[in-house]
Amino acid sequence: MINTIGFTERLQKVITFYEETASSFAEKIGVQRSSISHILSGRNKPSLDFVMKVLHSYPEVDLYWLMNGKGKFPKADEIKKDNTQPQLKFSESNPEPLTQIPNSKNSLDLTEIDKIIIFYKDGSFKSYQN
Repeated sequence: MINTIGFTERLQKVITFYEETASSFAEKIGVQRSSISHILSGRNKPSLDFVMKVLHSYPEVDLYWLMNGKGKFPKADEIKKDNTQPQLKFSESNPEPLTQIPNSKNSLDLTEIDKIIIFYKDGSFKSYQN
């Protein structure tokens, strides 16, 4: 059973954190403004669809935190950078990424990018080939 009062307080915290109005928040997650108003006033309980739209639009919101207050918000604080992966470097004078792999044994070797694939959380992807 969801604690509606706790949920509305956490939802209000999300709206405030992103400096949104109830109207702009509703537009961003794709629901009617009245839905936000009714949930914040305690008139209606959030549907699963509503919760999933919040999580999809704001990935820093943790499901367990939103539903029952357990966990952290924003959850991005918990993510630690993994410095083992090569990062593309950009220069202010040249917006194109350098194709040099940082920390390689021979920093003068340039590696050409053949293909880039971007994977999305919904399972779809886009492929770009040189």
